[in-house]
Amino acid sequence: MIAEVQNVYKKLGRVQALAGVSLEVNEGELLALLGPNGAGKTTLVSLLVGLRAPDAGRISLGGGDPRQPSSRRILGVTPQNTGFPPALRVHEVIDLARAHYPNPPGTEEILRRFDLADLAKRNVNALSGGQARRLAVALAFSGSPRLAVLDEPTTGLDVESRRALWEQIVRFKREGGTVLLTTHYLEEAEALADRVVVLARGRVLTEGSPDEIKRRVGLRRVRFAAATLPDLSGVKKVEREGDRYTLWTANADALVRELVLSGAEFSDLEVLPVSLEEAFLAVLDGEVSA
Repeated sequence: MIAEVQNVYKKLGRVQALAGVSLEVNEGELLALLGPNGAGKTTLVSLLVGLRAPDAGRISLGGGDPRQPSSRRILGVTPQNTGFPPALRVHEVIDLARAHYPNPPGTEEILRRFDLADLAKRNVNALSGGQARRLAVALAFSGSPRLAVLDEPTTGLDVESRRALWEQIVRFKREGGTVLLTTHYLEEAEALADRVVVLARGRVLTEGSPDEIKRRVGLRRVRFAAATLPDLSGVKKVEREGDRYTLWTANADALVRELVLSGAEFSDLEVLPVSLEEAFLAVLDGEVSA
């Protein structure tokens, strides 16, 4: 275990941002922290990286207090909002970040891995939003950290850049690194995470692997094309797009048998699990227990 949060409370002004949150970050895993806006994700991240102190509870980072510089040496961080020294060029910003660590990778390697080599001599003020975001994420890996904390790392990136960044995150984990990731992109969490923690209103609602959380929903999707939808039992939710129907049910086998016996004409039948996004919404709606 590389980091631990034990029954932590934190108030920001009059808002109770965290109300008894406990979680563990295990060495070598990618943990995705999910939740709606205002759930407490960024507050929790700020506590883990030592930028704030909890009002109550305990936080451990590498066995020490994250507010101590010696504990933070294992960290690489990409915050939601990043500002760079305006007079510096891209390679100089990376050099500045590397200087804080004992065994950093070479600047050229970082530039290459994060597709910044062609921008190395460009002033940071001349970067586009996506380029600046790639630089911000590159800085999290510039010191060979044991734990990379990435707060909404792919916000503002196009699909190609996002996928390229996913590859570097997976590579870091494959080489033994640990990642704590917050994201609003549920497909990102589903593609990358070993484990997911869902926060809302400052509390942990549920946690587990993406597959475990999807199984807790207890529903599957039955899709087919039909001119009309026959009267079927056990349907929890229906969506229609043109002549295609998607039905949510707890017993897909029984629903398909009933559909066949109804005599209705249909085609292109599919039976699918719910997505992580659908499971996430079910958690927020209180349909899934921890």
